[in-house]
Amino acid sequence: MHNLNQFIAPALAALCLAGCGAGSSSLTPAQSRALTPADPDLAALYTASCKACHTVPASRAPMTGSARAWGVRMNKGMDRLLENTISGYKGMPPMGLCSDCSESDLRDLISFMATPPQPADS
Repeated sequence: MHNLNQFIAPALAALCLAGCGAGSSSLTPAQSRALTPADPDLAALYTASCKACHTVPASRAPMTGSARAWGVRMNKGMDRLLENTISGYKGMPPMGLCSDCSESDLRDLISFMATPPQPADS
């Protein structure tokens, strides 16, 4: 019989890393995945290049729509975020894998991802 701790400890560690990492958010992954830029061209770029990581907590990328995850990053300034996006940063590849993106597109994508969803008008 295997020692149960050898299975439980790694599982707990993985849950803690996924739930407490830089990509954690008050939004659920489903809520983050549901967010899409209003502009159809920007939405296509987002879906093709950003969404796969920025809606998955385990990726440790800041979740789309999470003010908490993006706040510290936005405090560094858009120029710094753009520079990191173009050059690549930590686990993010250069250009965020968006070879079709202009600097303006990247700025718009960063702004979209960093903006929390607004409550629906009643």
